[in-house]
Amino acid sequence: MATATLSTHIEPRLPQGGFVNEPFVDFKNPENARAMQTALAQVASQLGREYDLVIGGHRLKTAGKIKSLNPARPAQVVGVHQKAGAEHAEEAMAAALSAYETWSRTTVETRVSLLLNAAEIIKSRHYEFCAWLTYEVGKNWAEADADVGETIDFLNFYAREALRLAAATTPIQYPGERNRLIYIPLGVGAVIPPWNFPFAIMAGMTAASIVCGNTVVLKPSSDSPTIAAKFVEVLEEAGLPGGVVNFCPGSGATFGNAIVEHPKTRFIAFTGSKAVGLDIHERAARPKPGQIWIKRTILEMGGKDSMLICADADLDAAVDAVVAAAFGFSGQKCSACSRAIVEAPLYDVFVERVREKVAALKVGDPVENNNVGPVINKAALDSMLEYVETGKKEGRLIAGGHAPETADGGYYLEPTVFADIAPDAVLSQEEIFGPVLAIIKVNSYEEGLAVANNTEYGLTGAIYSANREQLDHAAQEFHVGNLYLNRKCTGAMVGAHPFGGFNMSGTDSKAGGPDYLYLFTQAKSVAEKL
Repeated sequence: MATATLSTHIEPRLPQGGFVNEPFVDFKNPENARAMQTALAQVASQLGREYDLVIGGHRLKTAGKIKSLNPARPAQVVGVHQKAGAEHAEEAMAAALSAYETWSRTTVETRVSLLLNAAEIIKSRHYEFCAWLTYEVGKNWAEADADVGETIDFLNFYAREALRLAAATTPIQYPGERNRLIYIPLGVGAVIPPWNFPFAIMAGMTAASIVCGNTVVLKPSSDSPTIAAKFVEVLEEAGLPGGVVNFCPGSGATFGNAIVEHPKTRFIAFTGSKAVGLDIHERAARPKPGQIWIKRTILEMGGKDSMLICADADLDAAVDAVVAAAFGFSGQKCSACSRAIVEAPLYDVFVERVREKVAALKVGDPVENNNVGPVINKAALDSMLEYVETGKKEGRLIAGGHAPETADGGYYLEPTVFADIAPDAVLSQEEIFGPVLAIIKVNSYEEGLAVANNTEYGLTGAIYSANREQLDHAAQEFHVGNLYLNRKCTGAMVGAHPFGGFNMSGTDSKAGGPDYLYLFTQAKSVAEKL
């Protein structure tokens, strides 16, 4: 039986060499700094443009709009987007289903080539995409660079992983038979990414879906739809056929729920809050009339991450790491250090060193490459300020705690540190998702480890110790999906640190790891008698 082929202008090719992470940009180099400033000026001239829905390769406008705003200057519109409603869910699903019939039957080499083409395009415009991230979500230059670099890494890594998966075979060949193991695509998936890594996570979940032969309805966060629109433009330039990725910004309560609950949706890849992730999981678990499969959910839902500082730790290294992990991108990372658990002999000097280090951080517009930029929106800032008030009752405020006013009305919160926080306090247990650090005093490594494991989450963690036995013990007993020994708990690198957490942090889906693409496929065993 002949298989259908998809009309595409993608020239099949194979990756050259093994996977290597994209290097970080050194912005201390004047040439690189000038390139970033040029890109910021270039992107500034494009702010406020209107973007369409893209369904089945066709562009549509809607009556409702979503305005993406610069959190450093909320009066500045980054992009105006169409607002998909529940009425667009059927249209998007129909387009994705139609494209699936042919995309799922294209060669893996063709699908891989799409990712490789997209990676090259993004690499050639690296600074431009950094600038979009700076304007749309408030990332300073280094944070934006890491996001863009990880996007390129995901595309290149999953391209190679797809080829490896396509070459899979059974563990043995049974006598008298020809045995094959084929990983086939699932179907149409909903990809629902977050705003905090709006390029890397969005592109990574989308790329993993389509390189396996699935098609996608992509619903980006309403706080960061512009970078997703730019990525869809890149995919189109790279050869994306219509309907393989359908770009549909919209409300989670209307369009998002409609896609999650649709009987033809086969899987949902989501990164975001615990509350929304659990709601998606529950909705996906309820079968709808006409649904013939159990929907798969691939969920990453946040954390309450700890760094355990032992009495024999390298103090300078530990302080630097905690401050970097707590306040990079204003603490708006699911991997951010929100709890420093410090053994008593180091506690007082650690608190003072952190206070000094935080005092040197500059808060301001990320376009000017300040250390700490804005938080994502006013609702987030208001929530953080409520936690600050709680922290004043639960511990000792040693740094920050204020929302500085700026001429542009940006949503800023000073890097905030509370000492003497109890292990069961609100600041110790609830995810704040902002630049607020709780420091907890313990009397021993054993007590510190128990505190590190005392939340409902289990995403990232770190331990600073010179004791080999403690490091080895923590590797077994510190219950997180990503544990770091004598380094900070943020900055997972594709391929080296497969990323995903335990407990209420999600389904431990391990993005950027060797088993991630299995989640977007199903295994089919074929045995032929000879």
